[in-house]
Amino acid sequence: MDNDTFYNSAYNGTKHFSQQNVSTANASGFGAAADDYMERGIDLNERLIMNKPATYFFRMNSDAMDNASIHAGDVLLVDRSIKATNGKIILAAVNGELFVRRYEQGFNKAILIAENRKFKEIVLDEFTQFISWGVVTCVIHMVDEALISYNKRIDGEKEKKAEKRIAEKFDVDF
Repeated sequence: MDNDTFYNSAYNGTKHFSQQNVSTANASGFGAAADDYMERGIDLNERLIMNKPATYFFRMNSDAMDNASIHAGDVLLVDRSIKATNGKIILAAVNGELFVRRYEQGFNKAILIAENRKFKEIVLDEFTQFISWGVVTCVIHMVDEALISYNKRIDGEKEKKAEKRIAEKFDVDF
């Protein structure tokens, strides 16, 4: 998978934030009806990540899993601590190449199945170099095309800056 994008750990360790509390005691008129049901903000790290040290982000760049609602450009949360079992969608390295596929373990063989007919099954035999890099636990899917192009532009800018730093440090050209 060319141009695979990995991100750092999904959780950086801080949950110290406060949501503004607006008091209605001195307000004239009635207070807002929703004030009785105020909660703190939603922490997506807390809601989506089960094992913080073992979870990382991966950007999908293929349409191999379209029928599983995982599309090119989606960001996947991958948990390395979960074992690949039947039916789980995993990130796997097969003969040095990365794949996001559904894992199926049969009696005497394992298969990686794409959720798109354009892609063939990958049969894992004793000669195949196979490493499971984790189980996909969540998919972040952008609905608005403008956001997708914005994210791609930001990722491209970050990549160019990183290439520039490497080129300066090691005196190489890209």
